[in-house]
Amino acid sequence: MDVIMPQLGETVEEGTVSIWHKKVGDQITEGEDLFDVSTDKVEMEIPAPASGELVEIRVAEGETVDVGVTLAVISDGAAATATTASAATAPAASAEAPESAAPAAMDVIMPQLGETVEEGTVSVWHKKVGDHVEAGEDLFDVSTDKVEMEIPAPASGELIEIRVAEGETVAVGVTLAVIGGGAATAPAVAAEKPAPATPVAATPAPAAASTRKVSLRDARGNPLSPVVRRLIAENALTPEDITGTGRAGRITRKDVLAFLDGKGAQPAAPVTDARTPVPASKDGRTVVPFDKIRKLTAEHMVRSKATSPHVLQAVEVDFHSVERARLALREVWKQQYGFSLTYLPFIAKAVCEAIAEYPRINAHVEGESLVLFDQINLGIAVDLNFEGLVVPVVKNAGVKSIAELAKDIRALSDKARNKKLGPDDMAGGTYTISNSGTFGTLITAPVISQPQVAILSMDGVSKKPVVIDVEGSDAIAIHPVGVLAQSFDHRAIDGAYSAAFLKKVRECLQDNDWRVDLA
Repeated sequence: MDVIMPQLGETVEEGTVSIWHKKVGDQITEGEDLFDVSTDKVEMEIPAPASGELVEIRVAEGETVDVGVTLAVISDGAAATATTASAATAPAASAEAPESAAPAAMDVIMPQLGETVEEGTVSVWHKKVGDHVEAGEDLFDVSTDKVEMEIPAPASGELIEIRVAEGETVAVGVTLAVIGGGAATAPAVAAEKPAPATPVAATPAPAAASTRKVSLRDARGNPLSPVVRRLIAENALTPEDITGTGRAGRITRKDVLAFLDGKGAQPAAPVTDARTPVPASKDGRTVVPFDKIRKLTAEHMVRSKATSPHVLQAVEVDFHSVERARLALREVWKQQYGFSLTYLPFIAKAVCEAIAEYPRINAHVEGESLVLFDQINLGIAVDLNFEGLVVPVVKNAGVKSIAELAKDIRALSDKARNKKLGPDDMAGGTYTISNSGTFGTLITAPVISQPQVAILSMDGVSKKPVVIDVEGSDAIAIHPVGVLAQSFDHRAIDGAYSAAFLKKVRECLQDNDWRVDLA
């Protein structure tokens, strides 16, 4: 069975394999976690679609592919049985061949670790020339700048030649080694190429001895792959900080990530090499590595700024009518629903009413076209206790009452903070609202969530003197006042259209009798 990149929502077209929980050759059970997929907003574990053996991984960790692309293959055992039967007949056929015939041999090539990967580095050989290998057992490790993976032997036989040594980087498709069917061939070939057969010594050789790229090693003499070295350098670590769980205590990518997750990238010993980055908590600096959510958010925000010409507009809103309804129903609401009624569902309702008159706000840019949506799906930005931001979506918000919007927003926020969001919770947003008002901000210029064309920021609401009409005369009253700021994509709409939309939102909030809406 093919394992494909799932559809993580209606508008999501691609995903990134962030981690494989199984490796080639593992037995898996239907429903257990197989791999993690991440988008610019969410990361989730994907279960195995069937039971069997994981016989192939086609997309490596860190690679981004389109929905529907085959990521891996699970076998129920029938294919393996056929292969074994075929292999069992091979020796007999060889025995019948003339003595002068050369034993069957198979090239071991640099695999394609993802659609865009063009080269890889052999980080370690698990076998040496002359060893017998079994099809499917770990033969060598390959690393790129994003992933490190153990590669199984493609066939059984003798490892008669190693052509690419540990630490060398070569293009996809290059022959790394040769597996032969006869042991007699191995000694002769090994004698011709003795150097790769023996691991490089732990003490470095003089630079003039070889011009090839040699991997760095830890204190035990185990090689450090490029991805491990990169993670160690970026997070101001040393190999001595990390306990390796690989073969012979070798440090793997997972070991570094586990250290970062568990200890916040703080090294156990000072780093004295002036060429390495300053470690955490040294010389008055603390290094805080980006987690996955922060990395994805950063990438999405940079891409949005590069894609859309952002323009900011803002209006001041008198929330007196909203506050009157909130105060009137505060106790009854809290008793009935168990949480407080905030300004946010009122703003969401006003946005939906305004979109009905200005539908180009509720749209996506696709190529050189603007796609308008009949259904309003409101993205609500949720802060994860200062550890990231996610945007779950209230579906079909345009037909919902304030009470329904309030309950939906609350439920999605709770799921987000408890890490219970599913793919559908994050998919299909057509317009987004961000709320920084709880921190008393004055005005915020939010970044558009692509491919949407606008995003609204709700900032702090505070009591201010305002001019009101009292029986035809001006008077001063103290009302709750706040700012709503909208960033819009100037490719899709112009300033006048955005301003008219904001004016309508303000009128709804100020003029509606919200007590009637909540009755």
